[in-house]
Order: sequence, then structure tokens, then C-alpha cells
Amino acid sequence: MLLGFFRSPKRSFASLTEQEILAIAIASEEDDARIYLAYADILRASYPDSAKVFEDMAEVEDTHRKTLIDMHRKRFGERIPLIRREHVSGFYERKPDWLRKNLSLEAIRAEAEGMEQQAYNFYVEAGKRVADASTRQLLGDLALAEQGHEDIARMLGDKHTPQSVKEEEDADAHRKFVLTYVQPGLAGLMDGSVSTLAPIFAAAFATQQTWQTFLVGLSASVGAGISMGFTEAAHDDGKISGRGSPVKRGLACGVMTALGGLGHALPYLIPHFWTATITAAIIVFFELWAIAFIQNKYMETPFLRAAFQVVVGGSLVLAAGILIGNG
Repeated sequence: MLLGFFRSPKRSFASLTEQEILAIAIASEEDDARIYLAYADILRASYPDSAKVFEDMAEVEDTHRKTLIDMHRKRFGERIPLIRREHVSGFYERKPDWLRKNLSLEAIRAEAEGMEQQAYNFYVEAGKRVADASTRQLLGDLALAEQGHEDIARMLGDKHTPQSVKEEEDADAHRKFVLTYVQPGLAGLMDGSVSTLAPIFAAAFATQQTWQTFLVGLSASVGAGISMGFTEAAHDDGKISGRGSPVKRGLACGVMTALGGLGHALPYLIPHFWTATITAAIIVFFELWAIAFIQNKYMETPFLRAAFQVVVGGSLVLAAGILIGNG
């Protein structure tokens, strides 16, 4: 009874017959063809050239599936056993469609390469554990077929997506990433880091109480995050501007706004006033330089110019908060 409780629900590869191995190979080729067609559907609107690559790769997978079915028909007859790779322990698995919808172009390319490499590695390792000559030959043929897929993928890539097209698609993907995540996130970080300086430090110097200052900072940060997030999501649906999903942009902006304010609010959980204030000031320094770095890296703003704008602006807001708190 205990052995039954701990027994894995999956078959071991060593327990499979040659017919079952062939059946898994047929099912795998069919599944991979469907995956490539799903990739093509995802990419077709924005990257039609790459979509053609995956459509052609799906045709190659389907050709291999038909070859494997013919092989099964000759050796074992018409009935193919109902066994798939998810039924076998240690076998590679594929993600369902709903987990692929938001993959970037580069992620899809990398996953497709990984699919072919995983299949090749599996068949090679499986062949090492099989003593029967015919089974070893079968696994070797499947491994060579998977290795051949990589060569075909490269050839199809050269045919449909030459270097100039790849560079254009990569540039477009980078632009969409910046517009959807970096730009709204940066706007939120700037607003959260700079606009909350005045109320937090004004409350700090006015009350000299760290807990009260923390509550002011927490409310200002969370409130600003909610406000900025909804504003970013509501003012542009992304269809005309091409800035991407308003929900993604709103989340990026709202979360970064809240984090920008919380960065120098959290130190006021420290009960000692001057320790908390000095810690908060140090964090503000790093926040402002982080903003300048992001502007330089993604928005192509000269670093010294970005640093000057952010540091001077932040310093003025900080000084205003301290003066108001001491007033």
C-alpha cells in the first residue's frame, strides 16, 4: 500500500516498448507543429517575416510526423498507442498556449531553439540507455531528425528573416518594450521619488516623529501610485500610439510610483529620527541616480544632462520640504 502511495503516476522511459517510443515521437512532432503555428499566430500582426518562419517549421514537423506514422504502420500496424511525453517521467514538457501569449519575439525564438535542442538531447540520452539494436537505431534516427530541425530553422530564418529584417524586428520589439514598460515605469519612478520628497521631509521636520512621518510617506506613495496607475491606463488605449496594453502600462507606472515614494518612507520605521532621516536622504540620492541611469540607458538622454535635471529638481523639492517642515 505504501509503495502504491509513493509510486510516480508517470512511466519511466526504461519501461517503454519500441512501439510506445515511436508513439511518443509521433505525438511530440504533432504537438510541436501546433506550437509553431501558435507562435506564427502571435507574431503575424507585428512580425510577419518571423511568422512565416514558424509556419514553415510547422510544415517540417508535420512532414516528420507523417514519416513516423508510416514507420509505425510498417512495424506495428495501424493502431498507435495513446501515450504522450507528459506521461513519461523525465520527458521534456511544453507550455500551454495561454502561457505563451505574452512572450516577446526574442523569447519565442529562444524557446523554439530550446524545443529542438531538448528533443535532440532527450533522444540521444535515451539511446544510451537502450541495449536493443533496433531501438537504438530508431532513437538515433529521431535524434538526427531533431538535429536536422535546427539546420532547417536556420535556413528558414535566413530565407524569411535576413539580418536586416531581424535587426528591424528586434528594434521594433525594443521600442515596444520601452513604450509599454520603461517609459511609464520611469515616469512613475520620477513622480514617486521626487513628488513625495516634500511631504515626507516636511512631515519629518515638522513633527520630529518617525512613525507619523512613515504614515505620511506611506499614504503619499500608495495614493500617488494608484493615481498615476489609473491615469496612465485611462489616457491612452495604445491602439493609435502603439504604446501597448493600457493595463500593463498602468501597472508599470503605478507600481514604480509607489516604490519611488516608499524608498525614502520606509527608513522612518527606524525609531531614531536622525538615523532615519540620514538613511532616507542616502536612499534619495541613489533613487535620483537610478532615474538618471534609466534615462541614459533606455531613453538615450545624455547621462550628465539627465543627472543634472533629476538631481537639481530633486534637490529643490527636498529643500522645499525641509523649509516648510521647519517653518
